[in-house]
Amino acid sequence: MNWKAALALLTCNVLFMSASYTMLIPFLPMYLTLELGVDEASVNLWAGITFSVTFLVSAVMAPIWGRIADRKGKRLMAMRASFLIAVSYFLGGIVQTPEQLVLVRLFQGFAAGLWPMDLAIITLYAPRERLGLCLGIMQGTLTAGGVVGPLLGGVLAEAFGMRTSFYIGSLALFINFLAFTFIIKEPPAPADNTPASAEEANPWHLWHIPILRAMMIVSTLAQMVIFILQPVLTTYIKYLAGNIRNVVLAAGVVFSLGGIAGAVAAPLWGIFGARRSYFVSMCLAMTLAGTLLTLQGIPETLVPFAVMQFGIGLCAAGVQPSLNAVIAQHTPAHLKGSVFGMLFAAQQVGGFTGPLLGGIVATYLGMHFLFPTAGAILLTLAAFVWRRYIKRKVPAPST
Repeated sequence: MNWKAALALLTCNVLFMSASYTMLIPFLPMYLTLELGVDEASVNLWAGITFSVTFLVSAVMAPIWGRIADRKGKRLMAMRASFLIAVSYFLGGIVQTPEQLVLVRLFQGFAAGLWPMDLAIITLYAPRERLGLCLGIMQGTLTAGGVVGPLLGGVLAEAFGMRTSFYIGSLALFINFLAFTFIIKEPPAPADNTPASAEEANPWHLWHIPILRAMMIVSTLAQMVIFILQPVLTTYIKYLAGNIRNVVLAAGVVFSLGGIAGAVAAPLWGIFGARRSYFVSMCLAMTLAGTLLTLQGIPETLVPFAVMQFGIGLCAAGVQPSLNAVIAQHTPAHLKGSVFGMLFAAQQVGGFTGPLLGGIVATYLGMHFLFPTAGAILLTLAAFVWRRYIKRKVPAPST
């Protein structure tokens, strides 16, 4: 299969995956109260449980699925994830109690792993000189789906009821399953298709490779930054908006600005990284995003805050494509599934711990301190990458 055709198909796949997920997850608290009968006093607890259990299970399962992908085929694991996630969305639409929804979310964590398989497949199809562009397009599409999803979910919920969103999401993932089954082919085998040793067959072996271990940690902390802010960002926007009319609409628009900017900028960061070094693009993106985040808590009005939100989206979009490219370049082809499974697990840990840290900071220091906290983490990561990989001029691998 031509790499351009593979990129086009996988891009559609990622859009369906991301939009389906984000048109459901932001509305879980409303779903619990309106459809499953949870009272207002306990809805936050149930929402926290249903949100976090998927992260925990998928963090455990992702490396296992990645290892199986390297042995049995990445396309097969993408088919598995697409089909099982489609089933989980369908089940989410028919549950009648919060306990049943928690079980469905547990199953969804078990089924997860489509995004790392998409990454593994495209890194094997993409020519070396086009790797940054391909990963940038994929990351931009993932972000775009995060913008489209909540809007689509809100429209569907208003017009047809919230359960319809689950059924539409299930259909979208089933279409992905059909695409992997009948159209997308298994990536070409590496030129050196030497079977992995007994040590390499264990996905935790990758943790002992210094550059991969470092990138896993960087990815975990970068993901944590996103989720430190996400649970309270809409509330903070409402606080800045004051008594203006259509405050919910204003909050939604400002919230989506970062996603829109990221969808546009991610491919450009990928091209920049391919030309100047992925370490340089990663460091620059984290420095700019960290600086803007540190300053974002200062404005007391909505407009400058919104401008900064757009700027942060432009800058932060360069982190993950660069990081994914570094990992792809330093991983043998026969271990792509394992390494991206490990990366996904690391990001799930960041997604689980971020809200906990954000809640602690907001509770004891106030919401204003969330922004410098998040910014300081990114700036620290940028300093680490610069000192270890740019100052020392670590060369890119030749294969």
